[in-house]
Amino acid sequence: MNIDRRDFLTTAAALSAAGAAGVVGAAELKNDDGFIPLPWGKTRFAVNIEMWRFGGAPHHDKIRAAAKLGYPAVEFWPWRGKNLDEIIKACDETGVEVAQFTAWGFNPGMNDPENHDQFEKEIAASIKTAKKIKARKMTVVAGNDQPGMTQDQMHENVITGLKRVAPMAEDAGVMLILEPMNIRVDHKGHCLYGSPDAVRICREVDSPMVKINWDLYHMQITEGDLCRRLREGWDQVGYLQLADNPGRREPGTGEIQYSRVFKEAWNLGYRDYVGLECSPSVDEVTATERVKTADVW
Repeated sequence: MNIDRRDFLTTAAALSAAGAAGVVGAAELKNDDGFIPLPWGKTRFAVNIEMWRFGGAPHHDKIRAAAKLGYPAVEFWPWRGKNLDEIIKACDETGVEVAQFTAWGFNPGMNDPENHDQFEKEIAASIKTAKKIKARKMTVVAGNDQPGMTQDQMHENVITGLKRVAPMAEDAGVMLILEPMNIRVDHKGHCLYGSPDAVRICREVDSPMVKINWDLYHMQITEGDLCRRLREGWDQVGYLQLADNPGRREPGTGEIQYSRVFKEAWNLGYRDYVGLECSPSVDEVTATERVKTADVW
């Protein structure tokens, strides 16, 4: 979607009015893809309200704060322990969508078949939550290294676990997005890192509702060559996340030329949200300006 200066000002004013008017006003702004167009660039970002602090406000107030900055979506980590009713209320008021949340974390590992019964139960409960808060995607994590198991064995166990729950995800229309980590900086001892193994796992599961949470920050640390790797695994990309490197801060603070990466993703056909899973190095308003600058290409 290309917009000129007049469109920019019109959309910005409309978004501001929608934030004040509530979800009905916001819904009227949605384009043919079902998304609210941003008053900058083409990329639609989802603020991670765990890492964007907004003064330490409750999650539902962070959603309101993100809406005031013009963001159309948010994401968060585990849903358990959160006030979902207040989150729903904030989303209804602002028109902000929950892009995705974490349904299954590091421990117990999905890479151990002894945990697959528990995994299935938790995915079933998380799907109910996803439907309640109107989230279309949920992150699942493979797990940390299991004593006595090779990496190949752990990956086969991940495939088995995902095949077991894939029919539930397909029936519900909720996508499970498997996130490879990096073990050099943030997640030492995790069993899944880089794109080749994640792509192989998802291809073997062979479900339209089991794809990859392609975190560009983790991929940069693990393998680099971001655009070529993205092309090679494109058929298994379900969601994109980002942070700059080093530091895991907002775009423009490190070595990654995100404007080039955004252009690559757009040309490949990506139109969904990009998760801002980064810790702003400055206040949220200034960090947002850096995000906008990165989305110029």
